[in-house]
Amino acid sequence: MRDRDMKRLMSLMSQLTFNQRAKLRDELFSQSARAEVVQAIESRVGDQPLCPHCQCERVVRNGQADGLQRYKCRGCCKTFNALSGTLMARLRHKGKWLAQAQVLEEGLSVHAAAKKLQVAPSTAFRWRHRFLAHAQTVKAKALIGIAEADETFILRSNKGLHHIQRKARRRGGKSSTRGTSDDHVPVLVARDRSGACTDFMLRRSDKAQLTAALSPVLAPDAVLCTDGSSAMAAAARHIGVEHHALNMTSGTRTQGPWHIQNVNAYHGRLKAWMQRFHGVATKYLASYLGWFRALDRFSPAASQPASWLALAVGTSHRP
Repeated sequence: MRDRDMKRLMSLMSQLTFNQRAKLRDELFSQSARAEVVQAIESRVGDQPLCPHCQCERVVRNGQADGLQRYKCRGCCKTFNALSGTLMARLRHKGKWLAQAQVLEEGLSVHAAAKKLQVAPSTAFRWRHRFLAHAQTVKAKALIGIAEADETFILRSNKGLHHIQRKARRRGGKSSTRGTSDDHVPVLVARDRSGACTDFMLRRSDKAQLTAALSPVLAPDAVLCTDGSSAMAAAARHIGVEHHALNMTSGTRTQGPWHIQNVNAYHGRLKAWMQRFHGVATKYLASYLGWFRALDRFSPAASQPASWLALAVGTSHRP
């Protein structure tokens, strides 16, 4: 826009009504947010994009579509953009994606998010799980030094299903049996003292499941601290790492540097945060675990919508 056109536009600002100014402000904010979103998306492909269809490097620019750079592969002749092949592809209203990232930061319910974003609840629900798809996979790949591991049990939920094999209960209700029965999903959380964290949804809390989960992430020289579980002890022996078990039932919570207070504190924060949802459907539990891992991982300074956006489009890999 030329300077004289800009001056003419600015001179008309005084003639706008209050509602017109509000609409203009919202439109300017949406355009600015959309530009920031597009920049974050484009950074995903880097300087040398690869074809998501055939992994060919012979790629050329081929115009733009929906504000994103489009590419054409010389190998398979297919076109793509930075989101092709991801669950974020074909999502509309990019100008609201930063607001969606802020919704994740605030941990709003689906209906509260829909009201804030001015979209249908079904759209808010779909956006939530598209944004969290990559967060499920971002977890520590290795635990070093002193590592703590313990299970927590989350009530199994068939929320959203029309046909279930048991008597229905209120959302966020109680198990039909006492203790850790099949009504619960075992979630193993492992953390080292540097803050690296990973978790696993288990079918059952036995030696085979614990070994399969912990063996790939524990360094050979790691020291594993657990409670007095015999299954944990058997898994540690099978993996071949140094193991220190604490007899929690007798009140022994620490033995010098050996304790599991970090992982137990994480359990407490996780369950307190999940209470707002009044029961999480088990089929979506992995998404909520990834959501909380990201919340717990981001420092207050880095916990911004841009961080969530980078995580959603796959440009953030910090464990």
